Parts: sequence; structure tokens; C-alpha cells
Amino acid sequence: MTDDLLKAALDTAEAKTDKDGWAELPEGRALTLYAAHDGVSLPVTKIDAVLSVGGLLKARSTKGETFVLALKDVFAIALDGGGGKGSQTRKAGFLG
Repeated sequence: MTDDLLKAALDTAEAKTDKDGWAELPEGRALTLYAAHDGVSLPVTKIDAVLSVGGLLKARSTKGETFVLALKDVFAIALDGGGGKGSQTRKAGFLG
């Protein structure tokens, strides 16, 4: 992933940068990062803040977990939530 693609995804999500440089998503929004290396893929879900530093992408989850990925291994970002005030989005086949 390039810095331009990451910036485009964060702009679309309306992320705001905090004093430490983390791009934080608005309340109720999250994203999923898709990474792959040597044929092994890894989805990193429920991310509410990211920080790009020197070829690394640090990702903080809604549960307080922090993931560190090589930016070059991230190939896609999916944005979740943000359907508007009071709306709840549900993926087909999943309850809760």
C-alpha cells in the first residue's frame, strides 16, 4: 500500500489526526486492514486508529490491541459503520 492510498482511505473515513500523529476514526466507525506476505493473508479487524511511520503501519483496535504491519504488505482497507445517526449496519448472516 502506498501512503497516498492510505491517505485516501482515511480521508474517506473522515479520520482526524491527534497530537501523537494517530489518525482516529469518528465514533462508530472502524476499518479492516487486509495484509498478505508470502501467500499468507491476514485480515486485521475493528481498527479505530492508525499511524504510519517509516514503512510500518501501527493499527489500534477498538479493544485496545495494537498491531504493527509492514505498509507494503497491506493491500486493501474496508471501512465499516458510519451509516448515519442512529443507524446500525449488520452484515448478512450475522446477528448482534
